[in-house]
Amino acid sequence: MSQLVDRRLSGKNRSAVNRQRFLHRYKAQIRKAVTDSVSSRRVSDLERGEKISIPAKDMSEPIFHHGPGGQRNIVHPGNREFVRGDKADRPDGDGGGSGASQDAQSMDDFVIELTREEFMDYFFQDLALPDMVKKQLAKAPEVKRVHTGFVSQGNPSNLHVVRSMKQAIGRRLAMSSSPREALREAEAALAELTQQGRDASDEACVLREEIMHLKARIAAVPFIDTWDLRYANRVDKPIPSSQAAMFCLMDVSGSMDEDRKSIAKRFFMLLYLFLTKNYERIDVVFIRHHTTAKEVDEEDFFASRESGGTVVSSALLLMRDIINERYPTDSWNIYAAQASDGDNWENDSSRCRELLIRDILPHMQYFAYVEIEAEQPQSLWREYIQVKMASRHFAMQRILTLEDIYPVFRDLFKKKELA
Repeated sequence: MSQLVDRRLSGKNRSAVNRQRFLHRYKAQIRKAVTDSVSSRRVSDLERGEKISIPAKDMSEPIFHHGPGGQRNIVHPGNREFVRGDKADRPDGDGGGSGASQDAQSMDDFVIELTREEFMDYFFQDLALPDMVKKQLAKAPEVKRVHTGFVSQGNPSNLHVVRSMKQAIGRRLAMSSSPREALREAEAALAELTQQGRDASDEACVLREEIMHLKARIAAVPFIDTWDLRYANRVDKPIPSSQAAMFCLMDVSGSMDEDRKSIAKRFFMLLYLFLTKNYERIDVVFIRHHTTAKEVDEEDFFASRESGGTVVSSALLLMRDIINERYPTDSWNIYAAQASDGDNWENDSSRCRELLIRDILPHMQYFAYVEIEAEQPQSLWREYIQVKMASRHFAMQRILTLEDIYPVFRDLFKKKELA
């Protein structure tokens, strides 16, 4: 008997379940391939997926099968060169193991194309905001549905079949226990009268009628009743949710030419994508600065072409004021990322160091500084080295080319191993 399945109306993602099973099975190999592909991938390619290769040897799986057993000589169909009993010569080679012969066969690597979302899932999988701690619950706490037993009334979609059947079995046993006991006694009495030869007596007729009546009572007990139905009960349970704020500080002064600004914007673009993808409840504050600092929205932060001189402390002062005004440190986890070419107004770099150590870092979970395309470390970098020595919540890296964005980003936001 043949069975035909018409899939013409199925969507293009009808194999989504098998795909997810495959991605889960070869998660380690795919993650390694994603990491390897990052070196040749630009931040401008964030809107596309990636084709990655998995070595063929990693795709092989152990199998059980019957062995041939004994000695066997086989000449396969289509052979025009050998006959039974011939021995095949060993392939010629130089003995050095440096390559394969002309007739050697191999298997190509398995290639799979990841979507943009899948690629980012693997790329961000081992990244996190450092030192994330549970603080005061958010004003609008998140909830999740949790199972809290069973109820006798509910939505049909929540019907628990196993629990309902157990309830029905218990009810039937309870309702039929007395009639079954009386039935056993009546059948035993009738059997005793039959052995005595009194099968046609009036007493035997009464017992037969009683047996029929008891069997009818037992059969009348319903197999399942509406009283037996049990429904899974689920309620909304509040779950702790940490409040976090990320400050993005970007230098847009005249010394930051278009190439440097492009690198800075791409770094923050990657950071913004990471934050919005992994943390649903997070405030992102964008600050652009030259001689003065200004809080802007996402569009102005990435698109505005405003420029000017360089006073880095203006951004730190504005950040400090915003923290004091909107983000009390007893209920917020505060992070910051700063991008600059390191060039700063005379004597302002030392002021930045004092602001960070005295007023900002004591209230923060993490502060990451990246210096962009500076041939030699600038004054700001030298002052920030002292900041790094004074606080474990401060990290700094240099980005020289576009290819450095991914490695630097991953190094700044990699998950810390638990001690």
